[in-house]
Amino acid sequence: MLQPDDSFSQEPILADRSLRPLEEFSGSLGHKVYQTLRQAILSLSYRPGEILRKPEICAELGVSRSPVSDAVARLANEGLVDVIPQAGTYVARFSMAEIREGAFLREAIELQAIELVAESISEEQLVALRRNLTVQAALLGDGDIPGFYQLDGEMHEMIRSFTGYRKLSAVAESAWVHVERARRLVLPVDGRVAATLAEHRAIMAALEARDPQAARAAMRLHLRKLLTYLEPLERSHPELFNP
Repeated sequence: MLQPDDSFSQEPILADRSLRPLEEFSGSLGHKVYQTLRQAILSLSYRPGEILRKPEICAELGVSRSPVSDAVARLANEGLVDVIPQAGTYVARFSMAEIREGAFLREAIELQAIELVAESISEEQLVALRRNLTVQAALLGDGDIPGFYQLDGEMHEMIRSFTGYRKLSAVAESAWVHVERARRLVLPVDGRVAATLAEHRAIMAALEARDPQAARAAMRLHLRKLLTYLEPLERSHPELFNP
């Protein structure tokens, strides 16, 4: 596997430029517009620092200016866009301070969650996780990296849900929204996805053994890998990060 270092300079993979159809989302029109714009930003379809042109968004989605403006206001509250008076609205650049804080919060939540789950996980829950890992491996074999990362997120969400705490995932997702966006930058790193699958399997083995300490250690190792890949990218692609 390529080790992260200062010489890493591969261009981050950007997603398809088109916005997802509103019909793929539920809720009010305003919520649908917010969801498709948010997904485009999180997937790097909209590049950090890029200007958001509301007339173009309205035309592509077939909506008036009002729901787009409301969606942009929500995204600004999340720190995903910067609204600069008399200049325009821009996709927020990455901030290593926010990424480090999000990673810290994610680790605090997920280490506690996995330790609790390992003590009481049911066979039915283990089966669900095994199925998820099987699909992860298939997607990796097919080279479907976005699909793999979707299953990655679902695996972590399942583990959090197994704690029985209903608000945990909402808190977690809000805490590391910037981590979620930034981790897309590591997709081009040779061997990283395969290594991620191996880390997931180590977590699974600890859960199958119902060993809380082993599960905690495997999750910590997995989560701490992210910053070792992102910090070199900040140096090689400074245009994507805040000074």
